Parts: sequence; structure tokens; C-alpha cells
Amino acid sequence: MYSEAELASAVSAGAISAQTAEALHAFKQTRDATSLPDEENVRLVTSFNDIFVTIAGVLLFIGLGTLGDDIAGPLLVAAAAWGLAEYFTLKRRMALPSIVLLLAFVGGIGAGAAALGLDFFAAMLATGAAWLHWRRFHVPITVAAGVAAAIAFAAGLLDSVLSSDNVVLGFLLVCGIGTFAYAMRWDSADTARRTVNADIAFWLHVLAALLIVHPVFQLLDLGEASSIGGAVAVLGIYLALSVVALAVDRRALMASALVYVLAALVQLVGQGESNEANLALAALVIGSALLLLSALWHQARRRIVAAMPAGWRQRVPPAAQPGSA
Repeated sequence: MYSEAELASAVSAGAISAQTAEALHAFKQTRDATSLPDEENVRLVTSFNDIFVTIAGVLLFIGLGTLGDDIAGPLLVAAAAWGLAEYFTLKRRMALPSIVLLLAFVGGIGAGAAALGLDFFAAMLATGAAWLHWRRFHVPITVAAGVAAAIAFAAGLLDSVLSSDNVVLGFLLVCGIGTFAYAMRWDSADTARRTVNADIAFWLHVLAALLIVHPVFQLLDLGEASSIGGAVAVLGIYLALSVVALAVDRRALMASALVYVLAALVQLVGQGESNEANLALAALVIGSALLLLSALWHQARRRIVAAMPAGWRQRVPPAAQPGSA
């Protein structure tokens, strides 16, 4: 949807009439008023051209990375990604290509630094690259990319000093909780989810989910749910994560833990034995349950949000009322 300034410019240029601009403005207000934050809309693709440009960009990066050596290749990719962002991000405002260009730029800087023998500082340089990219282009995923690079640098530093997997996992879990809290700061600034704050929060929630779920299951030695008791524990943790996901209206926590839940259900339905039939049955149960939850998402959120303290309710999207979906 065009902004108010763009509509005014179009009227001034004679491209559309003032009546058409008013009609578009009224339509936008109606659409925004009836849109549901519970749907967790993500701005990725507006047309097939987004996909077309993304495919072309990826092919270009593959070619540049292959033609150059271990150092020149990644740096060429980073330079090309920045140059393309000047047009496709700043001028065209294309969401999916902008995400790929951001990742190519940050990844190229990090990979180039690693190839130069700066392994220890590669993640730190990638963090700086994300900050520069954010200052110029303001792509929503950039904040999460910068946070991820900074955490990777700190985790690498910690691992080099202590060389303990459990300590690193614990550190990642703490970082995941901190990232979740940071995501909620962005979310609470736009509980209606109509601005770029919601998009920034979405990617931070995705990162937080990855940082929380894996360390939790690994630290509790539930990665493979090798026993019936372990499988029950996995399902219990997943239930708790689902309640949090419903409360904040973000599905990333649930999605990131699905692999562990699938393994747990295979153990339960097979009474400790794993085979193709048990895997199929577990997938059927999980798929059906998630589809049912998706259909009843608004109703479930209303109950959970209603039970939350008033101060917490103000920091999350309002639950959709009956008849609004």
C-alpha cells in the first residue's frame, strides 16, 4: 500500500484524482482497523518479481563467490550485495530480496574476515557490517542479524577460554532469553503490528527461539528423547513454550521445537521403539494438533491474555474478539 506522501505526489502529478486518493486512504484505514495482530503477518513477497530478483541475486552471488578466491570471493559478494541494495532496497522496497542482500553482505564480510585468518574477529566484523547496513537501509532482519553475530562472537570467545559445551549452551540460553526480552521491547512499541517495529520483533523472536529451544533440550539431555520419561518431559516443555507463544502471539518458539516433539512422540507411540510407522503416526498427531491450534488460535489467546496481569496485557497484541476474525 502506498504511503500518504506518495498518494499526495501522485495527485500533484496528475496520475490519479483527489477522489481516488481519498478512496485509497479510506480503504487503507478500513483495512488497518480490521486486520488482526493475531495473524502475525510477515512482509516477504508482494509479487513474483520478488522471487525472480532473489533467484537472480543468489545466482550472481554464487558466480562471484566461485570466481574469486577464498578472500576475494566473499568480499565481492558483500560489495555486490551493498550495491544491489541501493536499488532493490532503497528504491524498490522489495522485502525478500532485501533480506537476501543483507545476509549476503553480512555473511560476505564475516567469511572474508575468516579467510584472512581473523577467525576470532569475524563475527565482530559481521556485527559491525550489520550495523552499517542498518544505518543505511533499515531492513527489519538486520537487527536480528547483528544480535546473532554479536552472540556468535561472545560464544566463540567463551568457548576459547573455557572449552565447555555446557557452559556455552548455558550462555546461549541466557542470550536467547535476553533476545526474547529485546524482541518484546520492539513488540510492545507496536502491539497493533502496523509498523516496521513488528517486523523487527518477528526476526528477533525467530533468533530467540533458536537460542532458547536447542540449549534447553540439550542441557536437560532431551535431545533425542531416548526414554519414555524424557519424551514426556519434552512434551511438557513444549506445552509451556506453546503457552508463552500464545501469550505473546509469536509462533517461532513452537516451530523451532517441532523436531524435538516429533522425536518424543515417536518414542511414546512406539513405546521406546522407532520405525517408519511410528514416525508417520507421530507426524499425523503433531500435524493435526497444530492445525487445530491454528484454527482455534484466537480463542486460545483470549483465555490466556485474559488471565495475564494488566501490565503484561498492555505489552502484547490484543486478543481478537469473537466475530472479528
